[in-house]
Amino acid sequence: MLIAARDVTKTYPTADGPLTVLGGVSLKLERGETLALTGESGSGKSTLLHLLAALDTADAGEIEVAGTALSGLSDAGRAALRREAIGLIFQQFNLIPSLDAGANLAFQARLAGRHDPEWCATLAERLGLTDVLSRYPEQLSGGQQQRVAIGRALAARPQVLMADEPTGNLDEAASDRVAALMLELVAETGAGLLVVTHSERLAARAGRRLHLSGGHLAEAPPAARGAAE
Repeated sequence: MLIAARDVTKTYPTADGPLTVLGGVSLKLERGETLALTGESGSGKSTLLHLLAALDTADAGEIEVAGTALSGLSDAGRAALRREAIGLIFQQFNLIPSLDAGANLAFQARLAGRHDPEWCATLAERLGLTDVLSRYPEQLSGGQQQRVAIGRALAARPQVLMADEPTGNLDEAASDRVAALMLELVAETGAGLLVVTHSERLAARAGRRLHLSGGHLAEAPPAARGAAE
Protein backbone atom coordinates (compact mmCIF):
# COMPACT_ATOMS: atom_id res chain seq x y z
CA MET A 1 0.00 0.00 0.00
CA LEU A 2 1.53 3.31 -1.10
CA ILE A 3 -1.00 5.63 0.53
CA ALA A 4 -3.35 4.92 3.42
CA ALA A 5 -5.36 7.82 4.83
CA ARG A 6 -7.88 7.27 7.60
CA ASP A 7 -10.40 9.80 8.96
CA VAL A 8 -8.34 12.81 7.93
CA THR A 9 -9.74 16.21 8.90
CA LYS A 10 -8.57 19.72 8.10
CA THR A 11 -10.14 22.96 9.32
CA TYR A 12 -9.18 26.56 8.60
CA PRO A 13 -10.07 29.60 10.71
CA THR A 14 -12.21 32.26 9.01
CA ALA A 15 -13.89 35.49 10.08
CA ASP A 16 -17.14 33.54 10.35
CA GLY A 17 -15.61 30.73 12.41
CA PRO A 18 -13.85 27.46 11.62
CA LEU A 19 -14.28 26.11 8.08
CA THR A 20 -14.04 22.35 7.79
CA VAL A 21 -12.53 21.51 4.40
CA LEU A 22 -11.99 17.80 5.03
CA GLY A 23 -14.34 16.04 7.43
CA GLY A 24 -12.98 12.56 7.99
CA VAL A 25 -11.56 11.52 4.61
CA SER A 26 -10.20 8.02 4.01
CA LEU A 27 -8.56 6.58 0.90
CA LYS A 28 -6.02 4.01 -0.22
CA LEU A 29 -3.69 3.80 -3.19
CA GLU A 30 -1.82 0.63 -4.10
CA ARG A 31 1.36 0.23 -6.09
CA GLY A 32 0.68 0.54 -9.82
CA GLU A 33 -2.80 2.00 -9.25
CA THR A 34 -4.03 5.24 -10.83
CA LEU A 35 -6.58 7.32 -8.93
CA ALA A 36 -8.28 10.54 -10.06
CA LEU A 37 -9.63 12.92 -7.44
CA THR A 38 -12.36 15.25 -8.70
CA GLY A 39 -14.58 17.88 -7.10
CA GLU A 40 -15.76 21.44 -7.43
CA SER A 41 -13.38 24.36 -7.01
CA GLY A 42 -12.80 24.93 -3.30
CA SER A 43 -13.86 21.41 -2.36
CA GLY A 44 -10.48 20.64 -0.79
CA LYS A 45 -8.84 18.52 -3.49
CA SER A 46 -5.53 20.38 -3.41
CA THR A 47 -5.67 20.52 0.39
CA LEU A 48 -5.95 16.73 0.52
CA LEU A 49 -3.11 16.28 -1.96
CA HIS A 50 -0.89 18.60 0.09
CA LEU A 51 -1.62 16.57 3.23
CA LEU A 52 -0.83 13.29 1.48
CA ALA A 53 2.37 14.78 0.03
CA ALA A 54 3.54 15.86 3.51
CA LEU A 55 3.39 19.52 2.51
CA ASP A 56 0.86 20.30 5.23
CA THR A 57 -0.36 18.64 8.42
CA ALA A 58 -3.82 17.28 9.20
CA ASP A 59 -5.78 18.31 12.28
CA ALA A 60 -6.74 14.70 12.97
CA GLY A 61 -6.59 11.28 11.36
CA GLU A 62 -3.74 9.12 10.13
CA ILE A 63 -1.76 9.20 6.90
CA GLU A 64 0.87 6.69 5.81
CA VAL A 65 2.92 7.09 2.64
CA ALA A 66 5.19 4.28 1.46
CA GLY A 67 4.77 2.62 4.86
CA THR A 68 5.75 5.73 6.85
CA ALA A 69 3.32 7.46 9.22
CA LEU A 70 3.40 11.22 8.61
CA SER A 71 2.26 12.16 12.11
CA GLY A 72 5.58 11.22 13.70
CA LEU A 73 7.81 13.03 11.24
CA SER A 74 9.67 16.28 11.78
CA ASP A 75 9.84 18.88 9.01
CA ALA A 76 13.17 17.38 7.98
CA GLY A 77 11.64 13.91 7.99
CA ARG A 78 8.78 15.07 5.78
CA ALA A 79 11.22 16.64 3.35
CA ALA A 80 13.23 13.42 3.25
CA LEU A 81 10.09 11.38 2.55
CA ARG A 82 9.12 13.66 -0.32
CA ARG A 83 12.64 13.42 -1.67
CA GLU A 84 12.80 9.64 -1.41
CA ALA A 85 9.30 8.43 -2.25
CA ILE A 86 7.13 11.15 -3.81
CA GLY A 87 7.11 12.82 -7.20
CA LEU A 88 5.12 16.06 -7.30
CA ILE A 89 3.66 17.84 -10.32
CA PHE A 90 2.32 21.29 -9.48
CA GLN A 91 -0.33 23.16 -11.44
CA GLN A 92 1.99 26.14 -11.89
CA PHE A 93 4.98 23.90 -12.82
CA ASN A 94 7.34 25.45 -10.19
CA LEU A 95 10.38 25.17 -12.43
CA ILE A 96 13.55 26.90 -11.23
CA PRO A 97 14.06 29.99 -13.45
CA SER A 98 17.86 29.99 -13.11
CA LEU A 99 18.20 26.39 -14.37
CA ASP A 100 17.77 25.25 -17.97
CA ALA A 101 15.26 22.57 -18.86
CA GLY A 102 17.79 19.76 -18.59
CA ALA A 103 18.90 20.79 -15.12
CA ASN A 104 15.28 21.26 -14.03
CA LEU A 105 14.42 17.79 -15.26
CA ALA A 106 17.29 16.24 -13.30
CA PHE A 107 16.84 18.38 -10.17
CA GLN A 108 14.69 16.05 -8.06
CA ALA A 109 16.75 12.98 -8.95
CA ARG A 110 19.93 14.78 -7.89
CA LEU A 111 18.35 15.77 -4.57
CA ALA A 112 17.39 12.14 -3.99
CA GLY A 113 20.87 10.92 -4.93
CA ARG A 114 19.42 8.86 -7.78
CA HIS A 115 20.44 10.88 -10.82
CA ASP A 116 20.64 8.57 -13.84
CA PRO A 117 21.73 10.47 -16.97
CA GLU A 118 20.52 7.67 -19.23
CA TRP A 119 17.05 7.66 -17.64
CA CYS A 120 16.86 11.46 -17.84
CA ALA A 121 17.82 11.30 -21.52
CA THR A 122 15.12 8.69 -22.09
CA LEU A 123 12.53 10.85 -20.35
CA ALA A 124 13.57 13.89 -22.37
CA GLU A 125 13.19 11.93 -25.60
CA ARG A 126 9.83 10.44 -24.63
CA LEU A 127 8.57 13.86 -23.55
CA GLY A 128 9.73 15.55 -26.74
CA LEU A 129 12.20 17.78 -24.91
CA THR A 130 15.56 16.74 -26.39
CA ASP A 131 15.84 19.87 -28.54
CA VAL A 132 14.97 22.32 -25.75
CA LEU A 133 17.06 21.05 -22.82
CA SER A 134 19.39 24.07 -23.01
CA ARG A 135 16.51 26.56 -22.85
CA TYR A 136 15.37 28.25 -19.67
CA PRO A 137 11.77 28.05 -18.42
CA GLU A 138 10.88 31.52 -19.74
CA GLN A 139 11.90 30.33 -23.20
CA LEU A 140 9.55 27.34 -23.12
CA SER A 141 5.89 27.09 -24.02
CA GLY A 142 3.37 26.14 -21.34
CA GLY A 143 3.18 22.61 -22.70
CA GLN A 144 6.96 22.25 -22.70
CA GLN A 145 7.17 23.52 -19.12
CA GLN A 146 4.52 21.02 -18.07
CA ARG A 147 6.43 18.17 -19.73
CA VAL A 148 9.64 19.24 -17.92
CA ALA A 149 7.68 19.19 -14.65
CA ILE A 150 6.42 15.67 -15.38
CA GLY A 151 9.91 14.52 -16.30
CA ARG A 152 11.38 16.05 -13.14
CA ALA A 153 8.84 14.19 -11.00
CA LEU A 154 9.59 10.88 -12.72
CA ALA A 155 13.37 11.25 -12.97
CA ALA A 156 13.92 10.11 -9.39
CA ARG A 157 11.75 7.01 -9.97
CA PRO A 158 9.31 7.85 -7.13
CA GLN A 159 7.09 5.25 -5.55
CA VAL A 160 4.08 7.52 -5.90
CA LEU A 161 3.38 10.40 -8.27
CA MET A 162 1.02 13.15 -7.09
CA ALA A 163 -0.20 15.65 -9.65
CA ASP A 164 -2.31 18.78 -9.10
CA GLU A 165 -4.17 19.72 -12.29
CA PRO A 166 -1.31 18.48 -14.51
CA THR A 167 -3.16 19.40 -17.72
CA GLY A 168 -5.04 22.44 -16.44
CA ASN A 169 -3.02 24.95 -18.50
CA LEU A 170 -3.12 23.04 -21.77
CA ASP A 171 -5.58 22.87 -24.66
CA GLU A 172 -7.55 19.67 -25.21
CA ALA A 173 -5.20 18.10 -27.75
CA ALA A 174 -2.10 18.87 -25.71
CA SER A 175 -3.85 17.68 -22.55
CA ASP A 176 -4.62 14.33 -24.15
CA ARG A 177 -1.01 13.86 -25.27
CA VAL A 178 0.46 14.82 -21.91
CA ALA A 179 -2.05 12.70 -19.96
CA ALA A 180 -1.41 9.64 -22.14
CA LEU A 181 2.35 9.97 -21.79
CA MET A 182 2.18 10.57 -18.04
CA LEU A 183 0.03 7.47 -17.51
CA GLU A 184 2.27 5.44 -19.80
CA LEU A 185 5.43 6.43 -17.93
CA VAL A 186 3.81 5.80 -14.56
CA ALA A 187 2.77 2.32 -15.70
CA GLU A 188 6.29 1.57 -16.95
CA THR A 189 7.96 2.67 -13.71
CA GLY A 190 5.46 0.83 -11.48
CA ALA A 191 4.61 3.95 -9.49
CA GLY A 192 1.19 4.77 -8.11
CA LEU A 193 -0.56 7.90 -9.37
CA LEU A 194 -2.91 10.27 -7.56
CA VAL A 195 -4.10 13.08 -9.80
CA VAL A 196 -6.28 16.03 -8.82
CA THR A 197 -8.16 17.24 -11.87
CA HIS A 198 -11.17 19.13 -13.18
CA SER A 199 -10.75 17.36 -16.51
CA GLU A 200 -13.36 14.69 -17.17
CA ARG A 201 -11.16 13.38 -19.99
CA LEU A 202 -8.19 12.87 -17.68
CA ALA A 203 -10.31 11.44 -14.84
CA ALA A 204 -11.78 8.87 -17.22
CA ARG A 205 -8.29 7.52 -17.96
CA ALA A 206 -7.60 6.64 -14.31
CA GLY A 207 -8.23 3.18 -12.96
CA ARG A 208 -10.33 4.59 -10.10
CA ARG A 209 -12.07 7.87 -9.49
CA LEU A 210 -13.15 9.52 -6.24
CA HIS A 211 -15.23 12.68 -5.91
CA LEU A 212 -14.75 15.14 -3.05
CA SER A 213 -17.79 17.12 -1.94
CA GLY A 214 -18.80 18.62 1.39
CA GLY A 215 -15.55 17.45 2.94
CA HIS A 216 -16.19 13.79 2.14
CA LEU A 217 -15.05 11.35 -0.54
CA ALA A 218 -17.25 9.04 -2.58
CA GLU A 219 -16.86 6.88 -5.66
CA ALA A 220 -17.63 8.92 -8.77
CA PRO A 221 -21.24 8.35 -9.90
CA PRO A 222 -21.69 6.25 -13.05
CA ALA A 223 -23.19 9.20 -14.94
CA ALA A 224 -19.99 11.19 -14.43
CA ARG A 225 -17.91 8.28 -15.67
CA GLY A 226 -20.06 7.93 -18.76
CA ALA A 227 -19.83 11.62 -19.54
CA ALA A 228 -16.08 11.55 -19.16
CA GLU A 229 -15.74 8.64 -21.53
